[in-house]
Amino acid sequence: MGITRVLSAALLAVGLAAGPAVADDASPSPSASDDSGAPTQAGTSFRTATEVDQGQQATASGSTGDYLYWSFAADAGRRPDVKATVKLPDSHAAQTWQIDVYDGLRRRQSCQYGAQTRTAAPGTASVELACVMRTVRAWSEPWANDPLPGTYYIRLTVVNLTSADLGQPVSAEVRVDSKDIGGSAAVDGSLAKPLVPGIAVSSASDSASDSASDSSSGEDGSSSTKSAVLSSIEPDDGWSSGWWTDRWVWTGIGGVLAALAGIGGYALTRGTGRPTRVPPGA
Repeated sequence: MGITRVLSAALLAVGLAAGPAVADDASPSPSASDDSGAPTQAGTSFRTATEVDQGQQATASGSTGDYLYWSFAADAGRRPDVKATVKLPDSHAAQTWQIDVYDGLRRRQSCQYGAQTRTAAPGTASVELACVMRTVRAWSEPWANDPLPGTYYIRLTVVNLTSADLGQPVSAEVRVDSKDIGGSAAVDGSLAKPLVPGIAVSSASDSASDSASDSSSGEDGSSSTKSAVLSSIEPDDGWSSGWWTDRWVWTGIGGVLAALAGIGGYALTRGTGRPTRVPPGA
C-alpha cells in the first residue's frame, strides 16, 4: 500500500510539472495571422526598411531593379521563416530573384533550407522565395555568426535581368513567421539587451512631440518630416531574458522518474519478510 501511495504522488507531481509546458504549447502562436494595419510599401535601403510584425503579410509595389527592404524582430529560441512572392508583368524575359536576411549588424544570415534564389521563366506570372533561418540563440561567442535576438532585415531584389525588362512594374508580398524551438535551443547565457537595434524612419506626423524634436528647418523655411531613429519594433510579448526555459520542466520530470526507478528497484530487491532461523542441531 505504501509503494502505491508513493507512485500515485509521484505521477501526480509529473503531471503538475508537465502542465505548464503543455499550456505554453497550446497558447496562441505569435505568428497567428493578423494583416490589419500591415504595411503596403517597402523601404529602399537598410535605413528606410519598413517594419513588419511577425504573422503579417506586407505588400509593396516597385519596379524591376529596385531593392526592397523590410525589418522584423526575432527573439531567442525561435526559428524565423521568411517567405516572399513576386508578381511579375504579363510579358517578360527570364528573371532571377533573390531574398536575403541580415541581422542588426548587417551580417548576412544563412538559410537552413528554402528556395532563396529562383529563376522565373519567360511569361511566368509569379515567383516564390523562402528562407528558413537558423534558430535565434540567446548568447553566442563574439567570433561566431550565430543569429542573436534583435532586428533583422529582409532584402528582395532581382539579380539577373535583361535591359528590356528593367523598370517594369512588379508587386511583392512578404510574410515572416517563426517556430518556437523550446528548451532544446537554450544555451548557458543570455544577452542583457537585444542585438544592436535597427534603423527605422520616423515621420513627423506620428506625434506632435516627435515632430518638434525630429523636424529641421531649411533655408526656405520648410521643415523635413522624416528622420532616422532607432527601431522600436519588438516581439509582442517582449524580449526574453533570465535563466528560465522549459528545459527545467523536463529536467524535473527526469528527476522524478529517476526517483521512481530507485523506489521500484528497492521494493523488488528488499524481500518480502524476515529470513527463517533454523534451530541448532536440526
